[in-house]
Amino acid sequence: MKLLLGIAVAVLALADAGQSPLQRRVVKDVLDYFHSRSNVQFLFREQSVEGAVERVDSSGTFVQLHLNLAQTACRKQAQRKQNCRIMENRRKPVCLACYKFDSSDVPKVLDKYYNCGPSHHLAMKDIKHRDEAECRAVEEAGKMSDVLYLPGMFAFSKGLPA
Repeated sequence: MKLLLGIAVAVLALADAGQSPLQRRVVKDVLDYFHSRSNVQFLFREQSVEGAVERVDSSGTFVQLHLNLAQTACRKQAQRKQNCRIMENRRKPVCLACYKFDSSDVPKVLDKYYNCGPSHHLAMKDIKHRDEAECRAVEEAGKMSDVLYLPGMFAFSKGLPA
């Protein structure tokens, strides 16, 4: 049993090591969001990340993750959250997260979108199209700030006293 636990910890450490700091930040934010929902009674853990995308452009960094969660035996209000074991054959929701960070030393979130639900829910065509459109909009965040301000773009006038 201890060997199995050791292997599980090693696998989680390797999975965490493969993620960039921004990806880890997105995972933490999505878990916080998921646990804040009123219908969630138990703690969930990251089981795997599929399809991680990280693109850097002049307006910042876009991160998109498909995050598979697994329900643990601990309730949300548990004091010791590290020792919660994953429950087999329980809920395993999937989350899609799209984040756009600026290019500063401490990246700020410019825009974000996430959607969590059962895996069959996110596979539905209309939801999938909405998710893709929302992620495209998030990726475009901050790009309008690259537009040059030319003379005459804005007009200001001072009103006469009444």
